[in-house]
Amino acid sequence: MIDRDELTDADYAALADFRYALRQFLAFSERGAASCGLTPQQHQALLAIRGAAHANVTVGYVAERLALKPHSATGLVDRLETLGLVTRRPSPDDGRQALLAPTQKARTLLRELSETHREEILRLRPMLTELLARMD
Repeated sequence: MIDRDELTDADYAALADFRYALRQFLAFSERGAASCGLTPQQHQALLAIRGAAHANVTVGYVAERLALKPHSATGLVDRLETLGLVTRRPSPDDGRQALLAPTQKARTLLRELSETHREEILRLRPMLTELLARMD
C-alpha cells in the first residue's frame, strides 16, 4: 500500500507545473488588464462586482473576494469611482453601506477582457486537466 502522506518526486513536479501554469495565466491576465488601462487589482475588483451572484455588492464584499483589508478595498473602490468605472448608491437596508455597480464603461472593458480570458482558459483546459489528474 502507498502511503499518501509521503510526497513523491512526481507530486513535487505536478505541484510545480501547476503553480507555473497558474502564474502564466496570471501574467496573461495582468497584460490584458494593462492593455485596457487597468491594474490587475482593478480588473479583479470589477470582475468581482460584475460577477457577484447578488445585487448587494459592498466594499466589504470586494475586500473579501480580493483578500484585502477593508480600508484597502475602500481606496481601490474610490479609484474605480474616480475612473468612472463604479457607481455607489446607498443601501436601502443599511444606510451606512454603499452598494456598488459597474458603469457601462466598466462593462465594456470587462466584456473585452473576459472574452480573451475565457479563450485563454479554454486553450489551457487540456493542460490544466492533465495537471489536476496528476494530483490524484
